[in-house]
Amino acid sequence: MSYEDFTKMPVWQTGFQLVLDIYKMTKRVPSDERFGLISDIRRAANSIVHNIAEGFGRYEAKDKTSFLQNFKRQRL
Repeated sequence: MSYEDFTKMPVWQTGFQLVLDIYKMTKRVPSDERFGLISDIRRAANSIVHNIAEGFGRYEAKDKTSFLQNFKRQRL
């Protein structure tokens, strides 16, 4: 399946919803964790959608595969 825009991809949409959910959830964590655990969790969730977006912009199949592999490793 071919997409003209990465934001139309179901995997990106799912990842973006995860980012929104993570930000909502981490607002309830005590503020003393704000620069520790919360920061790590938020950056990890953001990394998923950023890897998909960056991989979408690549033209070589090998490059696209590399970014999708990063996404796969983050899910494990």
